[in-house]
Amino acid sequence: MNDREGGPSGLRQRTRRAVQAEIAATAMRLFLEHGFEATTMEQIASEIGISRRSLFRYFGTKEDIVLGDHAENGRTLKAALEARPADEPPWEALRAALKALVESLPYTPEDFLKITGMLHASPSLRGRQLEKRQQWTELLLPDIARRLGATANTMNELRARALVACALACSEAATETWVRSNGTVDMERAFDEAVAAVRA
Repeated sequence: MNDREGGPSGLRQRTRRAVQAEIAATAMRLFLEHGFEATTMEQIASEIGISRRSLFRYFGTKEDIVLGDHAENGRTLKAALEARPADEPPWEALRAALKALVESLPYTPEDFLKITGMLHASPSLRGRQLEKRQQWTELLLPDIARRLGATANTMNELRARALVACALACSEAATETWVRSNGTVDMERAFDEAVAAVRA
C-alpha cells in the first residue's frame, strides 16, 4: 500500500472523492427537480449509471448525500474562525466566520435558497442536520474558550459552549427566516437581529 497522495492509495482516494462529488451533484439536481422525499436511491443510481449496490458503497442514505459536506463545512468554519484576529471578541469572530462559510459555498443564491428550503422542509434532513451541527460546536469550542480569556476550567468551557450554541442557533433562526421570506430578508441583518435578541 502506498499512502502518498500520488501513490495508489492516494489515487483511490481522489477517485472516490470524484465519484462522490458526481453522485452528490446528480442527486442534488434530482432532489431540486422532484423533491427530496419523492426521489429514490434507485433513481439516483439509474441517473448516474451505476447499480444501487454501488451507490450504497458511497452513501448509505439520501440524507448522507445532502449532508455529506456538512463535516467539511464544519472544518471550513473552524478555519475561518481561527483566521480571525486573536483579540476579536467572540461574537464578532463567529459572525465573520459564519459569513465566510456562506460565501465559500459553491451555490448560486437561487440554488442555495432551494437547498436550504429542502433541508427545512424534510424532518429527516432537519434532524440529521442538527446532529451534524452539534459537531460544529465541538470544533469551534477551543477557539471561543481562548477568546473568552479565562483560565481553562469547567465554567469557562460552559460559557464558551453556550456562546457557540447561541451563535449557531441564531444562524439557524436567521436562515429559516430567510427561507420563509423566499430570500427577500437580508440574512446578515436577520442574524444580527437574532443575536441582539439573545444578548438583550
